[in-house]
Amino acid sequence: MERTVLKCENLNKKFGKKQILNHVSFAIEEGDILGFIGPNGAGKTTTIKLILGLQSITEGKVSINGYDIEKQFTKAIEKVGAIVENPDLYMYLSGYENLKLIANLYQDVNQDRIDEVVKLVKLENRIKDKVSKYSLGMRQRLGIAQAILHKPNLLILDEPTNGLDPEGIKEMRELLVDLAKKEKMAILISSHNLAELDNLCNKVCIIKNGEIIETSDISGIKRQEGKQFKIFEVDNSKKIKSLLPEAVMIGNNKFKLDLPKEKVPEIIIKLVENQIKIYEVKEEEKSLEQAFFEKTGGNVIE
Repeated sequence: MERTVLKCENLNKKFGKKQILNHVSFAIEEGDILGFIGPNGAGKTTTIKLILGLQSITEGKVSINGYDIEKQFTKAIEKVGAIVENPDLYMYLSGYENLKLIANLYQDVNQDRIDEVVKLVKLENRIKDKVSKYSLGMRQRLGIAQAILHKPNLLILDEPTNGLDPEGIKEMRELLVDLAKKEKMAILISSHNLAELDNLCNKVCIIKNGEIIETSDISGIKRQEGKQFKIFEVDNSKKIKSLLPEAVMIGNNKFKLDLPKEKVPEIIIKLVENQIKIYEVKEEEKSLEQAFFEKTGGNVIE
């Protein structure tokens, strides 16, 4: 049984009479990487600020490792690492000197932990260089190194791949997957890069107009409601429409059928009996981006 690290319960936030968040609830277990997505202005950054105690909660509760963020702030925030927007770095200092400054804020971060974190973020060869000479991807990795120095079990990142090139995005993805697996870290990522979250997250939470509209594992979010499409790749599709009138052709020698997996063997037998070779049968799955636009209507704030 995985342990719940972060729990948000019925979070409400008002600025004056304007309701920004409306009964926002979700949870993250250790080892989870949860993508927190929504249109611009949907309430993502406000939610993160409430979780981190940077803004007051109008109603509701945030618990981190069982501690209430408002009533037990010091204990709740103790095991949290976060980068909201860009990491705060001293450009004229080396990466190592930046880490030493952060280490001084904690009693139990020693030289061994600094060396361990430098290896985790793969900056061993450049850690003594000035940060001004770092690429954007290296700065982001140094920012994460700062955030995890004190061995948090909750890491919160706001747009961690912003401005990164494909190589930087790949390195960031590998690093976060490693942290979730090896250190059992729960990771909350708010990002507009849906294609990247598709490859990174195991869970997704969608927020729109201050309300959570769906929280699920990533395959559940992408599953087509009421549909069970299977995609078939064959050597010859000329006979398909006459054999299977309900088939939807989707390119050269590919078609899809809406049917449960129990019916797939019947279709295979029918194709084989008609001398049609089958190369592949797979479940159709939407991309996270497709699922997001269907569920939210895109960047529309009401």
